[in-house]
Amino acid sequence: MELDQLDVKTAFLHGRLQEEIFMTQPEGYVDSMKPRHVCLLKKSLYGLRQSPRQWYLRFDEFMITNGFMRCNYDCCVYFKLLEDALYIYLLLYVDDMLIACKRRDEIEKLKVMLNSEFDMKDLGTAKKILGIEIKRNRTKGEIFLSQERYLTKVLETYKMLDSKPVLTPLAAHFKLSNQLCPKTDEEKLDIKNVPYANVVGCLMYAMVLTRPDLSHSVSVVSRYVAQPGREHWRAVKWIMRYLHGSLSHGLVYGKFKGRSDGLLGFVDSDYAGDLDRRRSLTGFMFMYEGCLINWKASLQHVVALSTTEAEYTTATEAVKEALWLQGLLGELGVRQKSVTIHCDSSSAIHLCKNPAHHERTKHIDIKLHFIINEVSKGAVKMAKVHIDEHPADMLTKAVPSAKFNICLDLAGLSSL
Repeated sequence: MELDQLDVKTAFLHGRLQEEIFMTQPEGYVDSMKPRHVCLLKKSLYGLRQSPRQWYLRFDEFMITNGFMRCNYDCCVYFKLLEDALYIYLLLYVDDMLIACKRRDEIEKLKVMLNSEFDMKDLGTAKKILGIEIKRNRTKGEIFLSQERYLTKVLETYKMLDSKPVLTPLAAHFKLSNQLCPKTDEEKLDIKNVPYANVVGCLMYAMVLTRPDLSHSVSVVSRYVAQPGREHWRAVKWIMRYLHGSLSHGLVYGKFKGRSDGLLGFVDSDYAGDLDRRRSLTGFMFMYEGCLINWKASLQHVVALSTTEAEYTTATEAVKEALWLQGLLGELGVRQKSVTIHCDSSSAIHLCKNPAHHERTKHIDIKLHFIINEVSKGAVKMAKVHIDEHPADMLTKAVPSAKFNICLDLAGLSSL
């Protein structure tokens, strides 16, 4: 598909206000005859809490009126079915837009339509959006997404560009817990000026967009943002040292994968991995035609009493995500009868398939058992995966460098 980028100039000024809002006369435009009068706003302005919402409503109304459908699974995705069973897609992020279609003339038509209603800036072929660099190789049929410039700037800001690179985001010797938080006034003063929260926020932004390899490490260090200690800060610097050696890493999408197995999921958990409250860690990733499209690593909300329960809880979260992805793909014209989710726990798989509960699992919350219904309906299939072919392993624990590189390769994360 062709991929173009647009930007809306002064987007929030296009919104129509539904409330009656008054404001003081702006500086430089005060009426000398009525200096104490206020203005009644007719349209939204920057600074109003209503402005983002009103801009979206205005844009949504315009797209629906012009024959586009709004996706029910993501309200910022619009699509239209063209002749010859082709689709044109528009993705909106506040005032930034991406348009994707196989036909260049349809993209140009949509640009003209948008320009007739809004003041648009045509940025041409998409090369960078929201800090994500987009590189295309049409010969190989590949798209490469990375945040090399963004991460280089982060390392430069926090003076880590001269650091010694390491091979993994978090080493096994880091045993982080609340016991390492500062307790004395001297320790608190020592860590006071460390930009811990800022760095973790920068790392989290990269992890969410293009760096799933940071998921486990960022999940661990983000638990101590409120009160970090020196050891927590050393772990954060270790992550930045890893980034220094992997700045060019990114996600590769394309036909070269040669896969035709549709949507696949991989789930894993780390039983009682949280040293403070003994909660387990949930990790899952989804791949479409061999390309990574979705991932998550987070602490579970309940304390699991066994590895089976931890894996079962993780599988439940993954099934919910799978149903959402299945619905999203279906609306965008990609039909998928069922989703196969791979798990390395045989006991969790048996529990998903067998509705007969015994005394060891009867305490599990009833809301987790909805997975049994989805498996019985055929919407989701649970399958066993060998640990050596399990890319989600890197989302839940600090693994050795050799295993970590295998996970990276399985997930399709590489340099251009």
